[in-house]
Amino acid sequence: MKLYFGLGNPDTKYQNTRHNLGQMIINQIADGKYENFPKLKAKIFRDGDKFFAISTDYMNLSGETAQKILNYFKIDPKDLYVIHDDLDLGVGEYKSQFDRGPAGHNGVISIIENLGTQAFNRIRIGIGKSQNNIPVEDYVLQSFLPEERAIIDNTIKEIINSLGR
Repeated sequence: MKLYFGLGNPDTKYQNTRHNLGQMIINQIADGKYENFPKLKAKIFRDGDKFFAISTDYMNLSGETAQKILNYFKIDPKDLYVIHDDLDLGVGEYKSQFDRGPAGHNGVISIIENLGTQAFNRIRIGIGKSQNNIPVEDYVLQSFLPEERAIIDNTIKEIINSLGR
């Protein structure tokens, strides 16, 4: 079994922001067919032996949700794929990596702290860096510019196809 866990924030105002890129991908895959798991603080879509989940809690608390889902479905952390935005990659670039540090990403930090390991998979999706000296915490909560959105939409399609969807 594998868990694909898209990072983001739950409120409507965050839905189309750079920081919610992980949830955008899972939302497209689930296509509204989530089952709500309040005790796990998650919405989960299951397709065979693949679980696609988002947290109903905030990004900085993602680790608690990830740990609960892994324990509930008895999934090994090595079969966890955390999908998240990344400032260190250009808009639309993406990398899959295993057993890497958080590089300052608070959602990933939370997961590492709660699992007690960084030995899980990450799908890092580039959102680029601010060109106008906007503080990081503000930049990640902005929507994509129209020209960036077209690139991101193509990247989302590529990633979904790579997951066998």
